[in-house]
Amino acid sequence: MMQYQLATDYLPHETPMVMLQDVHLVDNENCICSVQVSTESVLAPFLNKQSALPNYYAIELMAQTIGVWNGYHGLKTNHKTQLGMLLGGRAIKLTVSEFPLGSLLIIHAKLILHDNKLASFECELKVDDICLASGRLNVYEPDESEMAMLFGEHRLGEK
Repeated sequence: MMQYQLATDYLPHETPMVMLQDVHLVDNENCICSVQVSTESVLAPFLNKQSALPNYYAIELMAQTIGVWNGYHGLKTNHKTQLGMLLGGRAIKLTVSEFPLGSLLIIHAKLILHDNKLASFECELKVDDICLASGRLNVYEPDESEMAMLFGEHRLGEK
């Protein structure tokens, strides 16, 4: 069985913004990651007063799973891990308002389309093998000059 590093090793994020823990599978089309809803896990800063994770974090968990897929493949080809951008989501379905304390969240991202810097993934978040969140996320990986234009000294729209 393939051994993977922690999710943080594949993402360009810094603590506390890494919201995934374990990587279970990465291949050409799939990535499966998990994280525990716990006051001791990486999700601790994001839990509500009931120590549950609000459902809207599901989209970020799916996006970070895509980021792990991209980072894993980038490391294999000595390509520096880049920050990706979530362009949007389609058919986002959330069947619960929060993920309760103690839940093990399993996130699966399946590549649907990949064209140079654009990609689309079908994503699911399951707890106890029951899908509680799903949707198609469209992502973009800007190159360094685009990142500099968006976030650098000369931001988009500035002179």
